[in-house]
Amino acid sequence: MIQIGATQFDLNDPLVLLALGGIGFAVLILVMMLIVLRRAGQQTRALDPMAQHLQFLGQRVQNLSDGQQQLTGGLHHVSEAQAVSQTKVLALMEQRLADVNRALNESLHGSATRTARSLGDLQQRLEAIDKAQANIEKLSGNVLGLQDILSNKQTRGAFGEIQLHDIVQKALPSDAYAMQVTLSNGKRADCLVHLPNPPGPIVIDSKFPLEAYEALRRAATPAELTEAQRFMRASVRTHIKAISEKYILEGETADGALMFLPSEAVYAELHANFPELVREGFEARVWIVSPTTCMATLNTMRAVLKDARMREQAGAIRKELAALYADVDRLGTRVGNLDRHFTQAAKDIEEIKISAEKAGKRAHRLDNFDFEELAPETAPTPIVRIKS
Repeated sequence: MIQIGATQFDLNDPLVLLALGGIGFAVLILVMMLIVLRRAGQQTRALDPMAQHLQFLGQRVQNLSDGQQQLTGGLHHVSEAQAVSQTKVLALMEQRLADVNRALNESLHGSATRTARSLGDLQQRLEAIDKAQANIEKLSGNVLGLQDILSNKQTRGAFGEIQLHDIVQKALPSDAYAMQVTLSNGKRADCLVHLPNPPGPIVIDSKFPLEAYEALRRAATPAELTEAQRFMRASVRTHIKAISEKYILEGETADGALMFLPSEAVYAELHANFPELVREGFEARVWIVSPTTCMATLNTMRAVLKDARMREQAGAIRKELAALYADVDRLGTRVGNLDRHFTQAAKDIEEIKISAEKAGKRAHRLDNFDFEELAPETAPTPIVRIKS
């Protein structure tokens, strides 16, 4: 039996035993804890250097972790920058590829357009060449026909006459010339231009020394050239003499005539290599002309004809001018009369306007007139009638 204070505990009681056992176990645990804590303190003091080393290692690990995080951020930034740069490079490459593609398409389109244009121009040129070839073939036929015409003296003369008629027809009025005119000596002139006196009507005759000119062109040796020149001189002198004798008639034609050469080449040959023939023509009063110089000479004749006709019409012109002066004077008189009429009409209109204004003012005053102001203030006196 154990007594603690006023309470007694039976040692045989299981509960008491159990309580005592628990207390003892608690005391044992407390003692063991004290021992453990003591040993733990000793161990803690022994492990301080190791703990500091572990703390240093932990800091190094933390530093390594921070560096790793920074490295991860830098790598992420680099990755993003690389991605952006790669995107820009890809966009630039796409733009460059698009520009190259567009330039290539434009170049191909331009090349195709130029090729098509070149083909069109080539086609046009081929067509022009075909036309020119056709014209050349036609011209060759015409040349052959012209050779056939010029090989015969009669047809050659007709050719010169036709060319002369065409030139004269273009240069002069129809009443200033006549073709194939027969003179008093019975000789027929190719053309007679009716110029006033002086110089009087002048004859133009067509000549074409083609055989002599062709001989000059065919001459291959000095001997052939000398013979061809002799032939040319003889032919031209024959033509000059014939024109001088046939178509220069005193009192009927002008004191001279024109020899028409329907070839500029023959005309140039004469003036270049046979000037003595030209001088002989001047001495015989026969002037040699080509199609060009003939047109110039005919234009001069046309001016002479115009001046002569103006002189012929001078009297009629003066008469018409006098009549025109009288008409102008009469017109001035009538304009003066008309001006006076207009002045009087304007004066009448002004007087009418004044009368109209006065009438309007009077009508306005009558329209505003108040008749009540004239009413009597007293009744009128009645009239008394006296019966007889």
